[in-house]
Amino acid sequence: MMLPAARAEPGHAPFVTALFTATSAVCVTGLSVVDTSAYWSNFGLVLLTVLSQIGGFGIVTLATLLSLIVSRRLGLRSRLLAQAESAGLFEGNLGRVLIRIALVMFCSEAAISLVLTLRFWLGYHYSFGRAVWEAVFHAVQAFNNAGFALYPDSLIRFVGDWWICVPLALGVLGGSIGFPVLFELAREWRTPGSWSTHTRLTVWGTVILSIFGFFVFLTFEWSNPGTLGPLSTPGKILSAFTQDVMTRSGGFNSIDLGKMNTETIGVTNAMMFIGGGSASTAGGIKVTTFLLLAFVIWAELRGEPDVVIKKRRIAEETQRQALTVALLGVALVASGTLALIALTDDIPFDRALFEVTSAFATVGLSTGITPGLPPAAQLVLVILMYVGRVGTIAVGTAIALNTRRRLYRYPEERPIVG
Repeated sequence: MMLPAARAEPGHAPFVTALFTATSAVCVTGLSVVDTSAYWSNFGLVLLTVLSQIGGFGIVTLATLLSLIVSRRLGLRSRLLAQAESAGLFEGNLGRVLIRIALVMFCSEAAISLVLTLRFWLGYHYSFGRAVWEAVFHAVQAFNNAGFALYPDSLIRFVGDWWICVPLALGVLGGSIGFPVLFELAREWRTPGSWSTHTRLTVWGTVILSIFGFFVFLTFEWSNPGTLGPLSTPGKILSAFTQDVMTRSGGFNSIDLGKMNTETIGVTNAMMFIGGGSASTAGGIKVTTFLLLAFVIWAELRGEPDVVIKKRRIAEETQRQALTVALLGVALVASGTLALIALTDDIPFDRALFEVTSAFATVGLSTGITPGLPPAAQLVLVILMYVGRVGTIAVGTAIALNTRRRLYRYPEERPIVG
């Protein structure tokens, strides 16, 4: 990205700008410190597309590979249980699994590109070459949950266009649900009763959070003159649906996020922090982690000795793993927000929290303050993007691989809680 050929104007991009953009692309975040379409040349935009594709596929490959390693480090009985719960993810060799992942990714991106090409070409009268290029660029960004756009206002100019917003939203949703879930749904979509616990949590969690976010956007932004207020009723519904999906990790925005109400910003922070499914292109602590903790709390409130989901007892190791990932995420967001406020002079707390959460969860949404941040603050976001992208996977795998049985237990003690 520092090559002179990657920049539209003469000279090369500064180090921090190139590092920020490259990290945002490889970590499939979408945050940017410059106007993507104006700052980078055609070569730079192609490079950005390739980095986003490699980043999305690489993260999914890494998550799948680590899942296989964890499975094979378990004992025979535990491995059989893991295979049953993964519903075929571990069947066959790694190469076959990765080929299936690649086929799903490229076929999905091709389908999105076809719809967008026809819309740009026939609806907006772009030249055929430009229509194909912009369609492919945005399709790759959507399915990989990267969120870079070739327009300075992201998707705001298409806020009422169903043929643009819906395919991109569906691409983001497909990429964020997770490949183990997609593979299982392809086989068992007619028999929900046979779904694994992981698929149940991911699917129903995604449905519940999507419905909740959709109604939150409609309720709090319906009459806001800066966002949904000027739109027609169908336009408001489309915009609320699009923004709800993008909040989970997509990174595109069809409304001006800087003009959202405070309540909407707060809910958006929570949705970004939760993120999408495991082994997907989405970020965040993952929807399964969030729901597992909800079930842990519910079991504790009811005085149940075990956490049970659909007649399946959740292992204590898994509960501790979910708690660790969530608390580390909270710590990173809190420390990142404090660092951002300390390195800047006049950024409100809610804006700093929004930007940090977006970076950690690799969402890419912004209220518009990122380009104006000093280089030190931008480097903080670079670290958060990297740690947020690979950190949850690495921590979860490390905990699973480090789990061991002791032949003895210390005497029990119960400190006062609360």
